[in-house]
Amino acid sequence: MESVEQASRSARTGIKPRVSLIIGGGRSGKSSYAQQYALGIVDAQQKRAYIATAEPMDEEMKARIKAHQDDRAGRFLTREEPLQLAQAIEALPASVEVCVIDCLTVWLGNLFYHAGIPNGRFAEQSALYAVLEHPPCELLLVTNETGLGLIPADAQSRAFRDVAGWMNQDIARIADTVILLVAGLPLALKGSLL
Repeated sequence: MESVEQASRSARTGIKPRVSLIIGGGRSGKSSYAQQYALGIVDAQQKRAYIATAEPMDEEMKARIKAHQDDRAGRFLTREEPLQLAQAIEALPASVEVCVIDCLTVWLGNLFYHAGIPNGRFAEQSALYAVLEHPPCELLLVTNETGLGLIPADAQSRAFRDVAGWMNQDIARIADTVILLVAGLPLALKGSLL
């Protein structure tokens, strides 16, 4: 259901905010692409949000998170949310016009870690899909393509690959734009380049 704020924004602009899925392999340039787009379309930090999904599980991940936080400092209103992504999107301030969500596969990994292998999809996924149908602002969802490599050796890794692939397909159906990044080069799979 569309909120009063969303309805007001849609009435002012006449259009529903765009949902874009930015997908690719590790270190393909997905996050940089999403950030540069967000920085280029709005001129003030309070209009740009960044929802980061990583949890500091070990020292290496803590260092990665810190580096990403330092990189975004002063450029994005940042929210750290490892599990309740739909609620984090809905709670964005009304001033936000574009939000980068980085990254869906890390978020999915968090759900696997906390809840185990799902039977179908997680309730949190369904909640996210509902928000994507009526986004409060332009959303740039960063995700990994996990199905192009070798078949994982263990059951949990295979389950993760399967659920991630189905999630990416679900979001690609909802999204207005799907961009594939390979070696830093964007390719529009659905819609046009951002």
